[in-house]
Formats: sequence, structure tokens, C-alpha cells
Amino acid sequence: MKYTIDKGVASPAYLQLYKQLQKDIVSGIYPCGKKLPSKRIMADELAVSTITVEHAYALLCDEGYVEARQRSGYFVIFRTDDVFLSSEPIFLSTVASHQSGSASDFPLSVLTKTMRKVITDHGEGILNLSPSSGCIELRDAIRQYLAGSRGISADTEQIVIGSGSEYLYTLIVELFGRDKKYAIELPSYKKIEQVYLASDVHYEKLPLGNDGIESPALWCSDADILHISPYRSFPSGVTASASKRHEYLRWASAQNRYLVEDDFESEFSVSKKPEETLFSLTCGDNVIYMNTFSKTISPSLRIGYMVLPKTLVPLFKEKLGFYSCTVPTFMQYVVAELIANGDFERHINRVRRAKRKELNK
Repeated sequence: MKYTIDKGVASPAYLQLYKQLQKDIVSGIYPCGKKLPSKRIMADELAVSTITVEHAYALLCDEGYVEARQRSGYFVIFRTDDVFLSSEPIFLSTVASHQSGSASDFPLSVLTKTMRKVITDHGEGILNLSPSSGCIELRDAIRQYLAGSRGISADTEQIVIGSGSEYLYTLIVELFGRDKKYAIELPSYKKIEQVYLASDVHYEKLPLGNDGIESPALWCSDADILHISPYRSFPSGVTASASKRHEYLRWASAQNRYLVEDDFESEFSVSKKPEETLFSLTCGDNVIYMNTFSKTISPSLRIGYMVLPKTLVPLFKEKLGFYSCTVPTFMQYVVAELIANGDFERHINRVRRAKRKELNK
């Protein structure tokens, strides 16, 4: 085996092994149906504990790359050429509405303390007009957070701040134009369809199966832009498998199309590592990543952001650079401080631990 563990880097050994195995699975070195080396053999080869290997294999299971078979070991289930038969979508009655109150219970004391600090630190600066794409402090804080926690590598200029998802959806239409054809999931979060309908664009609805949009519908679509929620699409609760995520990327790359990745609430996944994003997986610079702070902090903040592919940044500035940022400067500074001082990530980790504990009861 060619796998190595570098003890001189900060990344834990199990994550290093996970990334190497994931890369080999995607590249076909371990094809679908292939059994991975046993935990003991892998541990002996790498001079690590079997617990370390078990953690790496568990992550691969969480992401849908492999599955554990009782008394048989771990087998690859990822396919590079999956075409799934039509299947009935799964609907989860326990999925919370996008429009419901914040499930995260962000500590009010932390929020008010941060607000006071921002007023003290910035003074009258909180009254200044924000740059059109958002304050540099918040965009840079998001850039660093995404790099460290989501595996998303982006420049600050690729990040655009706006007052919630609906506003950003409209910017996407303005960016690509009304002559383009759009596609959304069926079912999908109703405001996605409402925005496209209000924008008077042609869109189609592609049915969801058990692991994402059904392959026949996807490949028959002639849409230019596909708007998806790979993690727990609302209201179905369907999460795209690893195979399906790569299929989305192949679909987009085949005809120079774009994907809009609506990553709502994935921070609260109970997986032992953050959910994979299409933005971090693509090699085609063809994914717009979107997220908000509605669930992670509070729906009343009305702060969302999107990360543009580098190739779209000049077009965005040319067509939409005249727009004023719709989020108050003060609240941008507050969120930037929460991210920079670690309160934001500590809160997310607390919620994830609580969810795991609840599941294990």
C-alpha cells in the first residue's frame, strides 16, 4: 500500500488516511465492489492504531463511498458512472422547515457581548456604507472559515454578501440572464421556485429519488443552471450520495453548465467530519456555493453569502457591481467577529455534539 501518515502536520491521522482513500476510490483505484484492506492490515502498514483506521473507514461510510458489511469488511459502493433506476422519493416528517425559528439556540449572551465589542471597536464606522459585495472583514472571515472547516478554497473577492437566500437567488438570475434555462429539484424549498417564477425565467423540475435527482431526468435536462440542495433537501430530507454528487459535476462539465449548491444547515450534520461540498470537489470552476446564518445564528439576521467561481467574478462586477449590499454594516461586523473569535464554530460543535448524543440514546 502507498498510504502514509505525516505526524508533522496538524491534520489528524484518520483524516489523512480518509483523504487518501477517498481520492483512490474516486479515481477508480478501488472500483465499486472492491473490498478495502482490513483495519488490522491497514493499521500495521501505517503503524497506527486500528481505532485510527476505523475512524477513517467510518467517515468513508458517512460520505457514501463505502459500506460496512457484517463480518465481511468494508466495500466500495461509489460508482463513477452511476445511472440509477427511477425510484420513489423519501420524505422525512421530522425535517424542520426553512421558515421555522432557529434550531441552533445561539447563546444570546454571546451575541450581545459581541455587539457591544463591535460598537466599541468600530465606533461610528458601523454607520458607514458597506461595499457592494459586503464588508471585507466579513468576507475574509467567511473565506478563512470555509477553508478551515469546509475544504473550500476561495479568494475574498469571490464572496458576495446579501440579505438571505431569496435575495441571492435573484442575483443569480440577474447574473446569468433570463434567457438561460434553469432546473430545480422536485420537490424543493418553495422559495427557490417562487424566485424563479417571479423572475420570469424558464425552469424545469427534476424529480428526486432516494439519493438525489434521478439520473434519467438529470441527463435528459437541457438546463444551463441546476439549483440543488445536496444536503437534506427540503422538504424531502434527501441527501445526495457521494456517487450522485460526482454525477452532478459530470453533468455540469459535459456542457459547460453551472451548479448552484444551496448548502443550508449542513453545518449541523452529525457526521464526524463536515459534509463534502460540490464546490470543493469540482475541477471545473462551475459551482456557486450558497449558505446563510439563518440556522447557525438566527433567522432574524437575514445574512447569506455565495461563493462565485473565479471565472464569474469579472462578469458579476460588470453586471451587478452597482448594487448596494443589503446587509447593515454593523451586523456584518458582528458576524465577522463571531467567526474570527471562534464563537461561531464553538457553537456549531456544541450543537453537533448534542445531536450525536441524542441519536445515541
